[in-house]
Amino acid sequence: CFPVPDTRNIDLGVSVGTRLTIRLPDDFHHHCRDGLKTKTVLQHACLRVGRCLMMPNTNPPITTTEMALEYKQHILRSMPDDQNYPNFEPLMVLYLTDKTKAEEITKAHAAGIVGVKFYPAGATTNSDFGVTDIQNCYGALRELDRLNMMLCIHSEVTHADIFEREPIFIEEIMKPLADDFPNLKMTMEHISTMDAVDYVLSASNNIKASITCHHLLYNRNDMLVGGIKPHLYCLPILKSESHRQALVKAAISGSPKFFLGTDSAPHSRDAKESCCGCAGVFTAHALLELYTETFDKHGQLSKLEDFCSSFGADHYGLPRNTATLTLEKTSWKVPMSYDFGDDLYLRGLRAGEEIKWKLVEEETGNKKKPKLDQQSV
Repeated sequence: CFPVPDTRNIDLGVSVGTRLTIRLPDDFHHHCRDGLKTKTVLQHACLRVGRCLMMPNTNPPITTTEMALEYKQHILRSMPDDQNYPNFEPLMVLYLTDKTKAEEITKAHAAGIVGVKFYPAGATTNSDFGVTDIQNCYGALRELDRLNMMLCIHSEVTHADIFEREPIFIEEIMKPLADDFPNLKMTMEHISTMDAVDYVLSASNNIKASITCHHLLYNRNDMLVGGIKPHLYCLPILKSESHRQALVKAAISGSPKFFLGTDSAPHSRDAKESCCGCAGVFTAHALLELYTETFDKHGQLSKLEDFCSSFGADHYGLPRNTATLTLEKTSWKVPMSYDFGDDLYLRGLRAGEEIKWKLVEEETGNKKKPKLDQQSV
């Protein structure tokens, strides 16, 4: 594993006012919800990313090709009205169940769907229809393998202590699965432990991992000490500081095994701030800015573009984006809340606090501004 020195209070960052231009990133794990909520979520994401892998754990879940195509059209219809985003593209995956057939995978591939999402039943939000035994899905996985599609994995068991579920998943499910499908493209999404870092580094090249910005920035003490912070509660849950440091070292290492996947998961404030709060951290409002903070703090801004804009696209077999966007090291305060659908509000990560990097919106390649006529000028 990468060495994990205590670097929480070290800052090797560049000076205030520095600008950084990189190729447009992709987000290979995003929740944009459904109904009226989708539009309010997309106004943040479409500024900051090109391709966006949309999670299928809606209610009801996206289990068929027809449902995935309908959901994609809903997303496209929900784009912000006042701007054109020519480089934004939702990528769709199916929700894998015990009953998913090989024929459905064939149909999905023909429709441009890039893979399936493996949720162990009961592991996270809206996962009750998920997989009870991965061997029930081997027929579908063989077709997935034949067509060179992606298996996206929520890598946690449900029968163990919440802080141990990822390492146990690796031993009980991931290793046997990799042995049975040595060529199947797999992504261990939102990894949260040094155990997962070690495993991905040791695994064959078809197995890679995404890392969220909140797992890079926070540990379980941040969530629990001094009072419970419900807006830091997520699944997989935040782990100890040694695990956070291992994730940081992996992300900034320049290894093509690791790439951006936010798992930005919006819930209304009343759903988070309750006696049984929902799991999920909303980061779409500042996703790239938050990743940039981590890379800057460790003096590794030169590695940011590949992590955000290269390694994920390469793993999915997609061309790297050619458009660019620009960030500036200028602090800004995150609003206390954002709109979320009809008469609902959500709280973004760092609400009421400062973020050290800011998107230069007039220099993002994802936003095409309407041309002004002479009278408007």
